[in-house]
Amino acid sequence: MEIERKFLVGSAAPDLSRYPSAFLRQGYLAVGPSGEVRIRDSDGHCMIAVKSYGGIAREEHEVAITREQFDVLWPATHGRRVEKRRFMIKDRKHAFHIDLYAGKLAGLAVVEVEFETIDEALAFDRPAWFGREITKDACYRNSALALQGLPEDADVAS
Repeated sequence: MEIERKFLVGSAAPDLSRYPSAFLRQGYLAVGPSGEVRIRDSDGHCMIAVKSYGGIAREEHEVAITREQFDVLWPATHGRRVEKRRFMIKDRKHAFHIDLYAGKLAGLAVVEVEFETIDEALAFDRPAWFGREITKDACYRNSALALQGLPEDADVAS
């Protein structure tokens, strides 16, 4: 079970150059009303994931795959891909994953926070640099971004 909340990154975000990052490219093999199947290459670490749709909590199953398996599946994701640089910031209780999108999604910046329980997620007091919450906004799912591009209301850096 994945329990997370997502926010747009506000204008007062920390200097990301001080934090570790990885370049991610991910593509969607299947996207439907109940969930998605995606593959991801994160700086050479390849995974396949099956994820249900939901709000704060959803089912997620990830399995490592080889580079060769990723390369065989990658062409099947044509037209359903996102690329982003993911930065990791840790505070005392949480890890913040900040995604800076590239390509047709350039300028979009999203921060995700994962939690152990739904109660913890609901009690989370977000830092002042977090922008608008998009956890339940289907337009900001990675699969939707891959298929449809930026939402009309997207507040992106120029």
